[in-house]
Amino acid sequence: MLTLDYAQLSDPGSQREHNEDALGVFVPSSPSQTRSHGFLFVLADGVGGHSHGEVASNLAVRRLLEDFADSPSAELPAPLLQRLAIAANTAIFEQGLKMPLQGAPMATTLVTCLLRYDRATIAHVGDSRCYLLRDGRLKLLTRDHTVAADQVRLGLLSVLESAQAATATMLSRSLGSELMVNVDVNEIQVYPGDLLLLCTDGFYASLREQDFLEALSLQGHYTAPALERAARQLVAVANRRDGSDNISVQLIAVRSVEHIGMYRGRPYALRTREGA
Repeated sequence: MLTLDYAQLSDPGSQREHNEDALGVFVPSSPSQTRSHGFLFVLADGVGGHSHGEVASNLAVRRLLEDFADSPSAELPAPLLQRLAIAANTAIFEQGLKMPLQGAPMATTLVTCLLRYDRATIAHVGDSRCYLLRDGRLKLLTRDHTVAADQVRLGLLSVLESAQAATATMLSRSLGSELMVNVDVNEIQVYPGDLLLLCTDGFYASLREQDFLEALSLQGHYTAPALERAARQLVAVANRRDGSDNISVQLIAVRSVEHIGMYRGRPYALRTREGA
């Protein structure tokens, strides 16, 4: 059976009064729901002004969690997350049409992670990120949807130039800014001892890889209290280094997984692997 420990924390930062970030988690209520649905983690960073950004991010998280809970049993993860993100985009876009325009349109980033059996499926729009920490190595699983990052992928800018460009934080894709949205989705196999980290740019922009490794170098497998301490430590470091933006993080530790095979599109269990 898939089992997890997790912690999440959102902070307005040391220089802001409002928090436009939002986060949430769906925890299955039974072993059968763990298999049919799994665990869903959602994190969003609102843009478009104090009130608009907060509305957009909270609407995104609420819609993802509610629609996920109502989704058909065993719906395949990748198309499910795409469907949910597109529905959230429509809801935010339509809500934005009802609100007075204050600068940029109401929009939000989104990164969401669905864990089921021995797989993690990650969907994202914008520049909120998902990392994997495995065997002491930190790997980025998402790619930023910013103008500068897109220019790097096209070969128009170097990585160094993109970091200094005026478009480094300018989103090229977000939920709610347009009626249609392209959602990136990828899937990885997870193992006991893996740790997934979802975060906003206010979190990762102020931290170095060594900060992650030091805070998360815990004895044995990760426990919820240990993850909460690590989240507080990392948010405190981000605030000391900068604190000019909202700071949010979700830490997800994989304790055990249930390996599966597929037969005619249906999963069947192979064995359960426990962590130390």
